[in-house]
Amino acid sequence: MSTPASPRLDRRKLRELVERAVEGTGADLEDLVEQRAGARRLLRIAVDRDGGVTSDDLAEVSHALSAALDTSDVMGEAPYVLEVTSPGVDRPLTLPRHWRRNTGRLVKAVLAEGGEVTGRVAAADDDGVDLLVGEAGEPTRLAYAAVARAKVQVEFNRAGSADDGEDTEGGADDGADEDFADEDGSAPDSADAARGAGFDDTSGRGAGADESLS
Repeated sequence: MSTPASPRLDRRKLRELVERAVEGTGADLEDLVEQRAGARRLLRIAVDRDGGVTSDDLAEVSHALSAALDTSDVMGEAPYVLEVTSPGVDRPLTLPRHWRRNTGRLVKAVLAEGGEVTGRVAAADDDGVDLLVGEAGEPTRLAYAAVARAKVQVEFNRAGSADDGEDTEGGADDGADEDFADEDGSAPDSADAARGAGFDDTSGRGAGADESLS
């Protein structure tokens, strides 16, 4: 006799539950991936907050998520694995808070009308970002609406920069944090104490379709 198929995961309900639990700890949900991992389901959650996240912050979020998931039926009855991490420094900058949290870093922005601008983030608000462009640090205002895509540029040789503090041999640790659009993140520099760090938790329930959430 065949085994009944597991009910399809309600991805909207799962996202709402995860967002509430993460925001309850004072962090922001950045990425969420749900996929099959052998006989279990894997939930990979990336979170961030102003000032960056520490390993203690990741543990707090993990515990809050575990409690929320265990008291809900959103994951069904099958086992799941929960992985909580922070986004990498080359995560695309898509929201004002992403720009604000990267103040002082070098960013390359591809413009919607063509061309690109590379500059250091001086300040950011809800409408746009102030960049210091070129060797002279010329102030340039860039509206978010004018940006097609943008990422932080990792700097290894800038004197006093956070990016060259840990990588004395020119190497960098890599981590992949996929999000709803399958964007990749990589591990960070020493300015973000916990970027690239993760907190794994295993819980007893879980089910759903083998798809990334969107």
